[in-house]
Amino acid sequence: MKTATRTLRIGHQVYDLGVQPLIMGILNLTPDSFYEGSRLGLGQMLDIAAQMLADGATILDLGGYSTRPGAADVSEQAELDRVLPAIEAINQHLPNAVISIDTFRASVAKVAVRAGAMMVNDVSGGQADPDMLGYVAAAKVPYVLMHSRGTPATMQSLAQYQDLTYEVVQELRGQLAQLHALGHYEVLIDPGFGFAKTIDQNYQLLAQLRDLELLGCPILVGLSRKSMAYRPLGITAPEALNATTVLHTLALQNGAGMLRVHDVKPAAEAIRIWQLYQPYHRG
Repeated sequence: MKTATRTLRIGHQVYDLGVQPLIMGILNLTPDSFYEGSRLGLGQMLDIAAQMLADGATILDLGGYSTRPGAADVSEQAELDRVLPAIEAINQHLPNAVISIDTFRASVAKVAVRAGAMMVNDVSGGQADPDMLGYVAAAKVPYVLMHSRGTPATMQSLAQYQDLTYEVVQELRGQLAQLHALGHYEVLIDPGFGFAKTIDQNYQLLAQLRDLELLGCPILVGLSRKSMAYRPLGITAPEALNATTVLHTLALQNGAGMLRVHDVKPAAEAIRIWQLYQPYHRG
């Protein structure tokens, strides 16, 4: 079995995600994010970004295009109009923040990186834009390669698998091979919870998360307040913080090295408790 690396270089900093899992704080600059509490205006965004950093986030993930199931299309210019002022404001007021641009468009990623973003988080895994993988390799920026199928409008009809985890790994392997052929190795793997997967499939994938280590990359998980946390409990996304923390703990125990979250302080506390537990764990 290939040994998964746990290190990630962002700019001049190298992080060991096996020792210190990182937190990526979600900043949705959209009017229709699935979680209403993360829909932000610019002034509010800056205050929340500062609090996220104080609470333990290393990375701020800025998105101007909602990828919730059934989300409407947004033009490239509208996406840029949402994210660029935020990047500029964070660079000016929070210069130590690591900014990630959450986009599947290479053109948006390029402008965002020029403006100060340091990594790219692509929910399509390079499938939505044929120029994306070539761009991130040329720019030498860390890249989150996420598993998904179809588009936000169609993905829930594409959740048919014969062998879920095997197929997720194989589908990601193809995009990862393209990046490696381009000489790019600063890659995080995201299994894409909720993207072309049922709730039961999400839980199966979470239990088998270590199988993704076959790809040799650190693992990022996006579990925060998703339907797998609240629907089985008969609650709503705003009520799903406790369930999210349980999911984060399970993900850490199963090999996750980065948590993408709405609520940074509880995630940081989960990481700390997990770290205290690890020296005594016999698994």
